[in-house]
Amino acid sequence: MKSRKFTLTAVASTLFIGGMLLAGCSATVATGTASDATVAESTVASTVELGAAATAVLAANANSTTVNDDEWSMEGAVSIALSGTSATADGAGVSVDGTTVTITEAGTYVLSGTLDGQVVVNTDQEGVVALVLDGAQISSSTSAAIAVLNAEDVAVSLSGSNILSSTGADEEANAALFSDADLTISGDGSLEVTSGANDGITSLDDLMVLSGEITVTAADDGLRGKDSLTIEGGTVTVNAGGDALKSDNEEDATRGYVHIAGGTLTLVAGDDGVQAHTDLVITGGSTTIDATDDGLKAEVDLVVSGGATSVLNSYEGVESYYITIEGGSLDVHASDDGINATSGTSTTTDVGGIVEADDGALVLITGGELTVEAEGDGLDTNGSALITGGTTTVFGSSSDREGALDTNGTIVVDGGTVLAVGTTGMATSPDDTSAQGWLSAALDQTYVAGQSVQVLDADGTVVAEFTSVKSFQSVVLSAAALVNGSTYTVTVDGQTAGTVTAGVAAASMEGGMGGPPARG
Repeated sequence: MKSRKFTLTAVASTLFIGGMLLAGCSATVATGTASDATVAESTVASTVELGAAATAVLAANANSTTVNDDEWSMEGAVSIALSGTSATADGAGVSVDGTTVTITEAGTYVLSGTLDGQVVVNTDQEGVVALVLDGAQISSSTSAAIAVLNAEDVAVSLSGSNILSSTGADEEANAALFSDADLTISGDGSLEVTSGANDGITSLDDLMVLSGEITVTAADDGLRGKDSLTIEGGTVTVNAGGDALKSDNEEDATRGYVHIAGGTLTLVAGDDGVQAHTDLVITGGSTTIDATDDGLKAEVDLVVSGGATSVLNSYEGVESYYITIEGGSLDVHASDDGINATSGTSTTTDVGGIVEADDGALVLITGGELTVEAEGDGLDTNGSALITGGTTTVFGSSSDREGALDTNGTIVVDGGTVLAVGTTGMATSPDDTSAQGWLSAALDQTYVAGQSVQVLDADGTVVAEFTSVKSFQSVVLSAAALVNGSTYTVTVDGQTAGTVTAGVAAASMEGGMGGPPARG
């Protein structure tokens, strides 16, 4: 695991919540003022101020290589006309041997036409090799359609409609578009990639997508940048038998990361939607994921700082050691845990009924909108959780074996809005050191989906309201309007279902710990 040397420090500013909509559940919270947050520390590096987690995590990684359009020119470009099983070129730097076209010099090359064969880039020269795909259709039955075996930097620029396909299982050039060098994709055209046995697009260095309409269908991974994978723009559609997006450098702690900064992404995966061996950072874009395994997965830091991300289907929605949500929106649907902060292993000590975790995993929410609907635990951490801002809405499992909130350590809420709805058997409430008021209610019976729920203060003023999306008996709420020690009533379809004192854990929630420790 990559070692971090900075401390995640979250200091909440004063928040004003006025009729705020709780994402995904038609819930509103009354006005109020949140108190200042306390400082939470993890084993992670320099000081990270509120809203800067994405910047800090990216800064701890090696810079990715981008070949911008102004780094190469169409002046002096060599045209390569593809014609079935052969090709011709109108300039130097190109050799043709049967169905194989080999580019041996840096420069710009425009490929058009159809080739049943392979385009190879193999040059020791410094400089950019720019491949302009302008109505090119290249298919290989033995290996990659385009294989960059040696180059300094490679740019693929899209013009018009282009198709790359590979049906061969080449263990070395293991993608329809393969590069052993840094690879940047841009342009205003389209690229359709099909790989019947391997990855769709792979770079063994950095893979960067700046623009273009890219559609990938792959037997294994969709887009893979071994050192890093960055998407800054374009429309990317992936249907992969393995991971849809992936970075998997296991030797260098500053590489193996994925950064989604922009673009419109639709990802269908037989394994993980997005998988990073180190860090996964989302700062922009619109991403929709349908995954068989995890929706978003990283081994060290996973940060959502912007954009709109929706995990429509997954086994576990979001998994990493450190999970930070500081902006944007994240909507998660999972058949097991929705949010899972874990190192994969953990130990706990039970002293006098107080469970202390030494895992170190952390969920930190300082802003943004998080909505979770899970059949397992909704928000699960083998360490602790700190919430200082944003809007967090969790609908946990209907089974008493799982909890809407589940933690080995503590859940501290110092700001923002938190609504967790689930069952009582595994229910967990915020720690009593939380600076913001909270309540936990074990209702008089189990209620079904579709019912209208309100939380009222002693004067009958609505503090919060929502419509349930599944059966439930437990309601945990923390909001600026709540005052610990005051009495609140929870109603379901207008009838009283429970009366609670804020700041006091309900049954099965004593000490803020409900049921057995969180699981990874």
